[in-house]
Amino acid sequence: MRRALVLALALILAMGTPAVAKPAASWKPLAYATAPADNPLKGFLPFAGDFDTFPHSMEWFYLPLRDIMTGPDTFDWKPVEQQLDAIAGRGHQSAFRVYLDYPGRPTGIPQYLLDDGLLTRPYPDFGNNGVSVAPDWNDPRLVTALENFITALGRRYDGDPRIGFLTLGLIGFWGEWHTWPYDGSTQPENWMASTEVQARILNRYDDAFDTTRLLARYPSPQNRDLNIGYHDDSFAFETLPNQSWHFVQRLIDEGVTEKWRAEPVGGELRPEIQSCLWDEPVSCPQYEDFTASVAQTHASWLINHAAFTGTGFTGDKLQRALSASRSLGYELTVTQAAVSPDRVSIRVANRGTAPFYYDWPAELAAVDRRGHVVRRWRTPWTVAGIQPGPDPAEMSTRISTRGLRDGRYDIVLRVPNPMRGGIPLRFANTTQDARTGWLKLGSITQR
Repeated sequence: MRRALVLALALILAMGTPAVAKPAASWKPLAYATAPADNPLKGFLPFAGDFDTFPHSMEWFYLPLRDIMTGPDTFDWKPVEQQLDAIAGRGHQSAFRVYLDYPGRPTGIPQYLLDDGLLTRPYPDFGNNGVSVAPDWNDPRLVTALENFITALGRRYDGDPRIGFLTLGLIGFWGEWHTWPYDGSTQPENWMASTEVQARILNRYDDAFDTTRLLARYPSPQNRDLNIGYHDDSFAFETLPNQSWHFVQRLIDEGVTEKWRAEPVGGELRPEIQSCLWDEPVSCPQYEDFTASVAQTHASWLINHAAFTGTGFTGDKLQRALSASRSLGYELTVTQAAVSPDRVSIRVANRGTAPFYYDWPAELAAVDRRGHVVRRWRTPWTVAGIQPGPDPAEMSTRISTRGLRDGRYDIVLRVPNPMRGGIPLRFANTTQDARTGWLKLGSITQR
């Protein structure tokens, strides 16, 4: 409910609601400049590791449930903490998924469930050759275990600033909520969890998380009305609505093509095209238009590990990949500002393809001629939910410069990352300091 209220307020601002009061100074334009490619919570990201070949603000990891869940109500959070701390130590936020069945990896099923006799099925598909096993997703013991885990995960990690996005996982191959080819059509057996079980897991996630943003693999009647976004793990390969199973067609079929305005879309650039898609001409045997895929999904982030491995991309190929990464998610720019000793007002437009989804508070400060911050002001402003388009959101707040020494001061704005050491949100403006996050709005003279 709180998230819905914040986004509703942001949407109202984005539609051009008048400021609380007229600014005491005249509006002055701020010049646009491309925002940094490593703005937080957007762009391309690698699997977790220390990479310097491509700018990024997030890292991805998987974890098996058995490493965390040691009993029906007991959990060892060390594996999660180790990953989150290592990634945060590099100044990045995490996106991750917990799985039970990952083809080619040892089972992620908690040992106590195997000891209790949970039915499992070996399979040779996806090069697995029996290494992993698929559990009976409808077994009441397993369903209860998953619900208990989700509740505990939310209690511990909802709102943790080290986490950017959590994909639901848990069910199906790779935690991707499918058991193809064992779907009752391709193969006679249908191993997929029933719609009732899916609804229980989805609703438990929705109940357990209020702040951290969640993403499901597929749009469905069970998640259509929940506070859950989506991830397309075959991006620019099975995205555009050319087939019934493609991602955008699923969005259309479920009537959620506009859900991105409130809930995020992420995913993975299909592994086969992560490198060849940036060749000129494109050398991939099969692919879809990347720009059209972004325009129709409004994706904010994508795993693209090929950009980070080895020596990465170079030359024009690197520039094309950087442009593609920047095209994901938000690009916020302050188009105008009005600054006086007692009030600051701004107009913020979003030149990107999706909003910023977190309620990170903005702050103002006065900077003296030596570059020192001499006073800060909290603001009621949030950039969350500002929609793409030409109409800016307008915000205004009072400040007080009483007590400042006589002289000239720059008035600056920033949206700090709540994670210690995290990359601050940077605006697409020429007066943006990319290192500190402070954006110069204008100057005042104190007398």
